[in-house]
Amino acid sequence: MQALDNVTVLDLTHHIAGPYATKLLADFGADVIKIERPDGDIARRLGPFKGDVPHIERSGLFFFLNLNKRSVVIDMKTPEGRDAVLALAAKADLVVENFRPGTMERLGLGWDAIHAANPRASMISISNYGATGPYRDYRTSELVLYGYAGEMYSMGLTDREPTKMAGTAALFESGASAAAALMGALWGGKVNGAGQWVDIALTETHAGGVDRRHATAIAYQFSGRKALRAADAANGMPQGIYPCADGYVDFTAAGLRPDRVDDMLGFPEWNQDPKYRDPVLRFDPTVIEEWNANFLLWCLERTKREIWAEARRAKVMCGPLFSMKDLFEDDHFRGRGFWAKATHAELGEVEFPGRPLIFEEGGWALRRPAPLLGEHTREVLEEHGFSAAAIASIEAHGRVPA
Repeated sequence: MQALDNVTVLDLTHHIAGPYATKLLADFGADVIKIERPDGDIARRLGPFKGDVPHIERSGLFFFLNLNKRSVVIDMKTPEGRDAVLALAAKADLVVENFRPGTMERLGLGWDAIHAANPRASMISISNYGATGPYRDYRTSELVLYGYAGEMYSMGLTDREPTKMAGTAALFESGASAAAALMGALWGGKVNGAGQWVDIALTETHAGGVDRRHATAIAYQFSGRKALRAADAANGMPQGIYPCADGYVDFTAAGLRPDRVDDMLGFPEWNQDPKYRDPVLRFDPTVIEEWNANFLLWCLERTKREIWAEARRAKVMCGPLFSMKDLFEDDHFRGRGFWAKATHAELGEVEFPGRPLIFEEGGWALRRPAPLLGEHTREVLEEHGFSAAAIASIEAHGRVPA
């Protein structure tokens, strides 16, 4: 048994944020029925791909985002497709979509139609700026999403352009926030016996929760203070990212405790100069540069794991910057069983990030790999009582023209 057994989610989402939200429910037992257009979710066309050869069934991104789901191909632009979605919604607990505002209404699948088909089901709409307001039709991107949250101006070097978090972290974070909203809507429906429409703006999930946003927003509100980009990524004693024998390590606020730093270094003679402990001189760029010259030599003689071990022992806030290969081979993750394996018809055996947390019971489980496009169309429709003729019609309209 899993925590979300007997929960059915009709997943009309695509790309990253929406599918990640529904994946989190699927991983804990929900039956997530993924409705795909005839040419499939756009994520099927995004890499990385097995062998670096683009193929809609070999996308690593799609594979991860759609584990434990079933794929049903339906052309929602047709009357048959619209009716099929409403029939599936009639037996669902949640309906999740992330089309541009107004799209579902134009398809005859807006909140009013879903609610009429199933008053118990909640509908969650995920969009860039929300379903209403002056920005509702604006487009966004990972870069815009992170910048909109107001924190990007403090990321990077003062004399360079601002930077953002790597990859698609903002969209994954939005998906996690949306998953919390899904659970709230699910719980509300169970308690009240009636569904509700939940409007989620990706930009709002970041304006309220992006990294360091709360502290800087409060500081600006009460004092007008802005967190500016640092003049040097390795200022402080130590502070920032430093190279080492096999990569890089990151020190955060470590210079606030020079006694601990001295312990980490082994109390070297060069670090005993009184100016290195002077609370005023420690902000002098010349003193910082002099101290860093010695500290860099110490770092370059050690690996990131050796530095990390010494920092932990001395209670200095430090972390290694692991590559993907480092994380994949890390003994800690291996020992905790973080990585999972699945066999996919096109990708073969795939090892991927597994459970995000451990439950005493009812937790994460792998039931099936990501589906092939339309792999479960007939299976799902038969389960929902569609006739053979209706299934044939839906499948005929769902084929991509040759």
